[in-house]
This record gives sequence, structure tokens and C-alpha cells, in this order.
Amino acid sequence: MEIEEVKKEQAITKEHAPFYSSWKSVLFTTHHTDIGILYLTFAFFFFFLGGASSLIVRYALTSEGSVSPEAYAGAFTLHGVSMLFLFIIPAWAGFGNWLVPKYIGAKDMYFPKLNALGFWLLPPAGLLIYLGMPNVGWTMYAPLSVYSAGWGMDLTILGLHLIGTSSIIGAINFIVTIMKMKAPGVTYRNMPLMVWTQFTTAFLQALATPVLAIVLTLLLLDRNLGTGFFRPELGGDPLLWQHLFWFYSHPAVYIFVLPGMGLVSQILPSMSRQKIFGYSSIAISTALIGFLGFGVWAHHMWITGISVSARIPFMFMTMAIAVPSGVKIFNWIATMYGGKLKFSTPMLFCLSFILSFIFQGVSGVFLANIPLDYQLHDTYFVVSHLHYVLFGASAQAAFAGIYYYFPYMTGRKYNETLGMAHFLLTSAGLYTLFTSMLFLGLQGMPRRTYTYLPEFFTWNVAATFGAVLIAVGALVFGYNILSSWYRGPPVANKEDPWNLSKYGLREWPE
Repeated sequence: MEIEEVKKEQAITKEHAPFYSSWKSVLFTTHHTDIGILYLTFAFFFFFLGGASSLIVRYALTSEGSVSPEAYAGAFTLHGVSMLFLFIIPAWAGFGNWLVPKYIGAKDMYFPKLNALGFWLLPPAGLLIYLGMPNVGWTMYAPLSVYSAGWGMDLTILGLHLIGTSSIIGAINFIVTIMKMKAPGVTYRNMPLMVWTQFTTAFLQALATPVLAIVLTLLLLDRNLGTGFFRPELGGDPLLWQHLFWFYSHPAVYIFVLPGMGLVSQILPSMSRQKIFGYSSIAISTALIGFLGFGVWAHHMWITGISVSARIPFMFMTMAIAVPSGVKIFNWIATMYGGKLKFSTPMLFCLSFILSFIFQGVSGVFLANIPLDYQLHDTYFVVSHLHYVLFGASAQAAFAGIYYYFPYMTGRKYNETLGMAHFLLTSAGLYTLFTSMLFLGLQGMPRRTYTYLPEFFTWNVAATFGAVLIAVGALVFGYNILSSWYRGPPVANKEDPWNLSKYGLREWPE
């Protein structure tokens, strides 16, 4: 079909019949809103499983001897893999599928059947990973992952390959959809910032994920066919794993957080009742983050013995990438300045997102400094920094997105009181948990440890208390969303549930 003909058919789908009326419609739907909800359902299912794994880890760290070392290592690995690959990446795919066509005025994704395939690769991937239940940590460092006995590691590798394939075909679909299916009047200069972040994230996924596929394939060959890419006794180099893994995984940090920035850039103006401040600078900073993200991977390897001449450029690049992130923070604050702020649940999660992002940025500056990194690397300081990004920022943005778009998706209202309770429990829990980890790191507690010295006990108890608060908040969230989906009061205007038109704003392009 010619592009001109596609443009003639473009229209926002006002109403779409529920796809979950039968198992057949669930299995065979290709509509972008249906696929988006399937992604989100899958993602939050594994959010709860990954969260349960983290509680096992915290229980083991506050009750010595209560959990076997093998169970601790398995729970530790499943927590990381679940939250990164089975929760946050599918969650952003879900929001992207539901929102991107609407925001650019398209009828659907460019490749609807390929879009459905991208989702249906994920359930078998999750099953393979949980059947394998590896105990080598989410980074799967060689040579430990090479010599890990049994077929669990192999199943995990195959599961990650399926997830990577899903990410690549999904990324291609987003890129083509955004480039080819924008409605007349929607251009790169005015398309919503959420679309900009999905666009940049798609390029990151398309370029970085094949590197993960390569390193996983090499690991599979070392384990099963006797090759020696990572096996020192055969002339291999375990540092090769770190270079290839982090070449993917540091751009992946922005894959995990950029779409969340896009959601915040959509929600904050709506809840502030005025347009976003500095649209162009936010869009440009998004592209800069995507570009610079490929030049910082070696800061994970400063204690491995790589040369100083290699370390110095990566230190400056790591510091430089904080600049476009800082631009976004100032623009978000400027957007709220002078606005008529509506402190609803999505707005509160956006505010906490900004605070958490500042925490991770400040702690990241410490880790970007090579002498300081010598002291803090492989301590709980790094664990805290990572979680301020991936839970403090990414997960809170996902919560904000669920609450904000819930009336659009379902035509019903969520329970605001339960939403506030979820926010209070989550924010209290995460700042207690991750700040305790910061102090543990400053005291020198090493990460990935099953036992520790007595002087670390108090902060570990505080961290576990924070984790319990988050878990209780997650249960409140789950109950609120499910009960509101089926019994929530209908919104007066599904196309404008937040009454944006009153302030001269609108959600979708005309």
C-alpha cells in the first residue's frame, strides 16, 4: 500500500471492543491497544514474581541461615532478570503499543502481525528462565556462567534470546511506524515527547540487543561445544564477556528509563495545566542520551585492570551524559512553575520519579570518578544507585503511566484513596530501602554476598523494612487496578478524563 493511501486511512480509533471476551480473540488479536494491554499484563505479572524474589533475598540478609546459599543465589538471579527483562522492557513496549499510534494519529502499528509476534515470544521466554532458575547473578559473568552445572543456564540463555528477538522486531516496528505513519501535521518538531523517547529507545534496542545475542551465543557454545571464548584454560578471556555484556547493558539502562522520561514529560504538563517547558531541548537531550549511552560501558570495568588511557575518556563521557539528563530535570521543574498543579496519584509518582532520578544522578557522579569508584565498586552503594534508576525512576514512571492512562484504557476511574496509599507506601519504602543501601555501601558492605559482618546488620534490617513497605504498596496497587477495571465508576468523558480541554490542552492530535 502506498504511503499516501496509508495516510488517507489514518484515524484515531475512538472505540475498540474488548479483546478478552474469549481465548481466541486474546490469542489472535493484532490491534495495537490489545497488544499494549497484553504487554502490560505480562510485565506486571513478572513485577510481582520478581518482587517476591527480592523479598527472599532480603529475608536471607536479615535472618542468617534461614535460606540456603543456592536458594539465595537463585532468588537473586531471578529478581534481576525478572525486573529488567520480563518487567520493565515489556512494560515500555506495552505503553508504546497503546500510545504511539494514538499520539501520531495512526490507525495501528505498521506491522500488526509482527507486533503480535513480538509479544507472544515473551511467555515462553519467561517460562524457560523460571524453569532454568540459574544462580549466577543477572550479569551472568564468565567464567562462572560457563562452568555452571546443569541445563538451567542453557534454558535461561534460550529465554533471553527470545526476549532479545522480541525487542529487536518490536524496535523495528516502532521505528517504521513513527517514520512512515505520522498523520498530516504531526512532524518531528511537534510529535509528543513520549513518542520521541520511544523512537530513541527503539534505535537503542535495534543497535544494542544484537550484541547481547552474540555474547549469549558465545556462552552457549563455550558451555556445550567446547569452544574457548571465555574459558582461560583454552586461551579465552572472561573480560571479553564484560566488554560485550556492558556494551549492551549500559545502553540498556537508557532503554529502561527513557520511555519513563517520556511518560513524565506527558503527565507533568497535563497535571500542571500548561504546556511543557522547553520542548526542543527535551527532545534533543533525549537523542543525546541515546547517542552518548554507547560510549560509557567501560566505567563498569575500572577495577579490572584496563589501562588508564582507556579509563579517562570513559570517565569524561560518563560525566557528560549527566548534562542532557539535567536538562530534563530543569525543564520538568520549569513546567510545573506557575501551573495549577493537580496532586493526583500520577502527579505524585512523577514528582517522586524526579527526586529518585536526582538521587541516582548524584550517586552516579561519585561512581563516575575513578578514585572513588575504586572504593565504592562492588559495594551496596552501586546497588542503591542502580535501584534508584530502575525502581525509583523506571517503576515509578510505570505506576504514574498506569494511573494516568487508566481512564483512557478502561473508561473507568481508579480509586484515588488506594492510589494515594500505594504512593505513600512505595515512596516511604523505596527511600528507606535504597538510602539504607547507600549507607551500607559507604560502610563497605560488598554486594552479591550471602553473609556479612555484624556491623552491617542494622542497615540491612532497615532495608528489609523498606522492601516490605514496597511489597504492601504493590498489593494495594494490584487490588486497586483489578477492582477498578471491573467495578470502577465510569468516567464522564473517556476522551478527556482529566479535563485538559478546559486549559487549552489535549491528549491526542486532531
